[in-house]
Amino acid sequence: MNMEIIGPLILSLIGGLSTMIGCIFIYLKVKKIDNFITFSLSLSMTIMILISLFDLIPESLISIFNEYKLFYAIIASISAFLIGFMIIYLMHEKVRVEESKSLYRVGIISMILLILHNIPEGAIVFLTSYKNIRLGFKLILSIILHNIPEGIIIAVPLFYSGKSRGSTLFHTLIASLSEPLGALLAFILFKNLLDDTLLSVILLFVSGLMISLSINDIYKEAKKYNKPKFILYGIISAIILYILISLI
Repeated sequence: MNMEIIGPLILSLIGGLSTMIGCIFIYLKVKKIDNFITFSLSLSMTIMILISLFDLIPESLISIFNEYKLFYAIIASISAFLIGFMIIYLMHEKVRVEESKSLYRVGIISMILLILHNIPEGAIVFLTSYKNIRLGFKLILSIILHNIPEGIIIAVPLFYSGKSRGSTLFHTLIASLSEPLGALLAFILFKNLLDDTLLSVILLFVSGLMISLSINDIYKEAKKYNKPKFILYGIISAIILYILISLI
């Protein structure tokens, strides 16, 4: 295996493991836990919405509209997004949990969602780096910056719902490793199956999931703590962080 393959695989591993940085927050001694949880949830929620609206969706639409005629492109794009959106919405409406376990649900659903997000993201990192390793470095730096709040949205809800640090680290690690898994799948399959259009459809589906999770679960969970000021702080911090990511 030459460096043309090893380099992109290493980059995807680095990007995936950066999610673990979010676990630092479960080791901090926080005096006002409600404020901290509200801020963390709001920060991660806003980052996921911004990434979906201004990165994943536009890039995916361009790829799909370049490949298909207008009518079919519109149907494919809307369908992929709405299916993802409705899955989380239906889960929220149908799956009733005890109030004390709602934070745990946010952490688990976030983990599953980010696995679905990280697999195609890992494939994109691999394919981009395989074609242009310098572009791959730029891409992975952006991914690291948004993977950290994604790690927070898994680790903080799980830990503060009563899970041990070991269990929290394990769940976050599973989501982290899904990114290099996506790169590995791209390495195995990219010649025959993976193309920009398929990845775009997957990412539109994931965008629907991310936005729906943010609205139907994370935001409602943050509101329960009745700390509107810290919701605002989280949103503003996320916007600033996203602008920094975009400048890379």
